[in-house]
Parts: sequence; structure tokens; C-alpha cells
Amino acid sequence: MAKTVKEYGNDSITQLKGPDQVRLRPAVIFGSDGLEGCEHSVFEIISNSIDEAREGYGKKIIVTKYSDHSVEVQDFGRGAPVDFNNKEQQYNYVLLFEKLYAGGKYNTNNGGDYEYSIGLNGLGLASTQFSSEYMDVEIKRDGHKYNLHFEKGFNIGGLSKEAYSGKDTGTRIKWKPDLKVFTDIDIPSEYFIDVLRRQAVVNAGIVFVFREQQGAKFAETEISYVNGITDYIGEITGEDTLTPVQTWQTERKGRDREDKPEYKVKINAAVCFSNKKQIKEYYHNSSWLEHGGAPEKAVRNAFVYQIDAYIKQQNKYSKNESKITFQDVEECLALVISSFSTLTSYENQTKKSITNKFIQEAMTDFFKHQLEIYFIENKVEADKIAEQVLINKRSRERSEKERINIKNTLQTKGSDMVNRVQKFVDCRSKDPSEREVFIVEGDSALGSCKLARDANFQAIMPVRGKILNCLKSEYDKIFKSEIITDLIRVLGCGVEVKSKANKDLSTFSLENLRWNKVIICTDADVDGFHIRTLILTMIYRLMPTLISEGKVFIAETPLYEINTKEKPYFAYDEKEKADILEMIEGQKYTIQRSKGLGENQPDMMNLTTMNPETRRLIRVLPEDAEQTSMMFDMLLGDNLQGRKEYISENGYLYIDDVDVS
Repeated sequence: MAKTVKEYGNDSITQLKGPDQVRLRPAVIFGSDGLEGCEHSVFEIISNSIDEAREGYGKKIIVTKYSDHSVEVQDFGRGAPVDFNNKEQQYNYVLLFEKLYAGGKYNTNNGGDYEYSIGLNGLGLASTQFSSEYMDVEIKRDGHKYNLHFEKGFNIGGLSKEAYSGKDTGTRIKWKPDLKVFTDIDIPSEYFIDVLRRQAVVNAGIVFVFREQQGAKFAETEISYVNGITDYIGEITGEDTLTPVQTWQTERKGRDREDKPEYKVKINAAVCFSNKKQIKEYYHNSSWLEHGGAPEKAVRNAFVYQIDAYIKQQNKYSKNESKITFQDVEECLALVISSFSTLTSYENQTKKSITNKFIQEAMTDFFKHQLEIYFIENKVEADKIAEQVLINKRSRERSEKERINIKNTLQTKGSDMVNRVQKFVDCRSKDPSEREVFIVEGDSALGSCKLARDANFQAIMPVRGKILNCLKSEYDKIFKSEIITDLIRVLGCGVEVKSKANKDLSTFSLENLRWNKVIICTDADVDGFHIRTLILTMIYRLMPTLISEGKVFIAETPLYEINTKEKPYFAYDEKEKADILEMIEGQKYTIQRSKGLGENQPDMMNLTTMNPETRRLIRVLPEDAEQTSMMFDMLLGDNLQGRKEYISENGYLYIDDVDVS
């Protein structure tokens, strides 16, 4: 069929206009068209009220979440100007709510209405209005009350204006984010609480009220920090700290480049050192800098520089000891920085990072100076900080050394593996997509399995004796077990250690797994079940991804061998035994309980256990993981009472019937 050729010409270029500028591409403005973008649109409205309150107009902001996912933000500031603008020859409500890049915050560095503002670009209010299903606005100012109504980005009914004799002023906006713009608009209450708490932290004295509709009533939460970041740090760290909370403030003037305008920077910081609670949060013009940027770089530089200088000055480094890093410092650091500037360069519209060169330089210089003075005036506290940072450093270095040693122990190249793991029998294929490894118990099983296997793609790994119980053992003991480290070497994928204390030990990579199937093959008796459970426990604790990815199998071995003149039959449980005996009724037969793997003939082993055409494999399923973990803990963990109760209730199932007559 001939392909249709689409012409790309002058008429192919189009321009988005009005609400479509946001509705069709919300991620450009809000960073996402999902829930995160919807949340950011809400913050744009809240931030306008915060800017008013910080300038001294109204000290209370009320945010309401309705059950239909609509949101309302009310402040008690001056009220947004929405009447006719002679300078622009346009109504201000059109500029604010219906035009991008229009607002009152472009002149922050030259005595404008807002010196320090979260919003700078004139995008947030109009963008949120454009992306809403509807928006209702009520404004009280200049002795009038104004009302506006928008639907899907368009004004309906113009501007309503009436005289108002009340003394209160402010702006109240209620809107519902549009599901046709965002994929999800169900903003959790936790988001509102978190945002308002952060804003209360960096806007000392402002009262934030969160109201949530619950049926016909509203639940209210009030959040405020009288002393801002100082109270916040104290709340988080409590009284059990290495040092008291320090509050540092300064104002600087400078420029990012010689040909750029000069601007003001105000820096507020609260800091203490603690072994119990660590925190680093950066805010600029009230906006939480989730990704840091300039403040993060300044803190890294200044704190490492000054603490390292003090350690050298006090001769606390050992001979030939390496220098501290910021990782060593932040393990005992509690720090919140709230900065403001009259010019700000955000990384993008979502304001999660700033890039101002002068802000970084000013903060670096300020923190170096403050730390130097603090250490001189508080030597006892300075010594505590230096000693703790050195403890963190030395502990990190020991962990890193241990991680490297373990990695070298557990990860060996395929060419070295056969020589380094005793009695491991490899296969000829080098293709991981077809290779299988059978983990068997003992040397006797190794012999029969070796003769029964297909040497092209099946390898044998014998386990000598009972493996360590990985559920109850510490990692250092686990990795000293030769049986376990040999198994990990054979598998080749490394380990994933899900422990905060041992986070650096994780070396797992599924791509490095050398096998398509990992098959546990043990005798069908009590000892065999025990060994199988211990191997599964090891895999579940050290490399659970193998289970979740369906790489682990159990080879079923028959309980009974039933021989007739025509052919042998194998029964894997009592029911199969009964069915077979019923089927061969009338024939002569012999029946015997299956021997251990090591006593089986190779042809029987091949037929029942190893041949992909006739064997039975049980895949260890990921949905069994939680139940498996609970059972492992019950039978092999420290839950003695639980184990006692389980045996009391179920023990009879595992005891052979005894004739006591």
C-alpha cells in the first residue's frame, strides 16, 4: 500500500492562544500534567497570598480543601487590583487572570510593591485559571467588592463591582482543577499540611489555617511558628543535641556578573549539630528549594572548609589521614536556610532550585565567617562537632573498605569462578538465557546429578552440610560463610542488602545473573526440606529480586517408585501413589519409597528431575514472598512463642502414625 505523504509547508505552523497555551501543555508551566503539576498549580495561588502577608498586609491565610477536589485560598491583604488600568488601557483582571507574563512583581529590585516575592514571572495566577474547570474570585478593596467567574479558562459575565462598607480587605479564590488538563486532581491532605507547614517555618508569625471538608463539617488545622526557622529546628531536634540551635542573619548586596544589576540578598539560617536528627532544608523567597542549587553548594563548601580547618588547627587528624567530606558533616547536621533576594534566577518555573552566582558566593563567605567565630567563642561545642565529624568519617571509611572487600569476595569473573568454587560443575553454554544451575545437597547428589544432566546447559552446585540461617544472622557472619559466598559467586548477580546500616554493601545486578533458572534440588525428606528452606531463606534475604523476577525454582522429586513389568511409575505424593495403584490394578508391581538423590540411578534422575520435557519444577512466586517471610520468621526466627503455638497446632501433620495398640 502506498504511504500517504503529508505536506509540511507554511500553513503547518500553528500558535496556541488563550487557555490552550496551558490546557494543552500543562507540564511546560507546572512541571507535570499529573498530580504533581496539579499540586504546583495550587501553590501558585497560595504563594500570591504569602507575598501579600510578608509585605505586612494580613497575617492569616486560609486554605480549604473541598470533598469534590475544589480548593479555596483566602487572604486578608490589600486585595488584587482588578479594575481598569489606564497605563495598559485594559482591565487588570484580564491581565492577571487571562494573560501570561502579566503581574505586579517585575520591579522587585527597584522599589516595586513586592521587594521579596515567590512569584516573579506573572504566570501562576493565569495558568491556574486556564487549567481549572471553573474559578470564582471575590476581592474586597477600595470600598468595593469585586466578583469574577471563569469556566475552562474563559471569563463568564465580566467584572461585577459593588460598594462595600466593611473594613476588611483581601482576596478569596475558589476553583476546581480540570481533569481534562491534569490526569489526577485528588490532592492529598498531607500535601496541603506539608506546604503550609513549610511556609509557616519561613514566614515567622503568619498563621496558616487548613480546612478540610468532612461531610457537612470542616476539620481545621492551624500552623504557625512565632520564631520561624529557629522554632522549627528546635521542634525537630529536641533538647538532646550536640550543640544548641544557632540563628544567624545577614544582608548583602552584589551582582551575578559585572554587567548585571546589583541586588539585595537576605540570609537567615538556623543550625545545630545532632546525632539523633539530621535535616537540610533550603528556602528562597519562601519557596522550598527541593533540589537546592546555590544554597546547597554554598553549605557544602563552607562547612567542609571551616570544620576541616578547625580539625587541622587542633591536630585532631591522625597521621596521613584523609580530609573530611560533606557526607561526614551532614550525618550530624540540622540546618534550615531561608533566604530572600530582590532578583532571583530559578532553574525553572517550578522554583525547586536557584542558580544565582552571587547568592552562592555570599552564602559561602557568610557561613565560613559565622562558623569561624562560633568555633572561637564556643570551643567545647567546636570540639564536639569536630570529634563527631571525625567519627562519621572513620566509620564511613571502614564501611567503604568492608564494601569493597565484600564486593571483591562476592563478584568474581566467570573465567575464575570454576577454579575458585570447589566441586562446582559448569555447563558448556555461555548463554545466560538458557543456562540452568541445580543447587543440590552433598557430594553423593552431585555424582548422580552430574551423570543425569544435559552438560550443554545444566550446571551443578553442591551444598556441603547445612547452610547458615540467614534470617537470624548478621551480615558480617553471613559473608564469612564459605558455603554462602560460594553460592553467591556461582549465581554471579551479587547481593542487595536492604539495611540502612549496610546500605553501601549492595552490589546486586540482575544483568550479571549467569542463569536463566536457579533450581533447588534436595531430598524429599525432613533434612532435604530443611536445607531447601535455608537456601530459599538466603535468596529471600540477600537477593529477593531473583524471586520477584521468577528465576528461582524447586525441583520436585518423587516420593515413591512403582515398578511394573511394562514400565516404572513415579508418585510425587500420596494421592498420586493411590491413583497409580488404582490404574495398574491387576498387574504385578513393586513399590518402594524413593531413595536419596545420591542413590538414584542417572536415568531415573534425568527422567524425574532434570529433563525439561518430563521433570516437575515449582516456580517460587513473588506473591508468596510475604507469607514465606512470615513462615521463615515463625520456624527459624526469634519468635519462640509463635513457633511453640504453631507446632502445638500443626505438629501432628508432620509426625508419622504410630500404632500404640
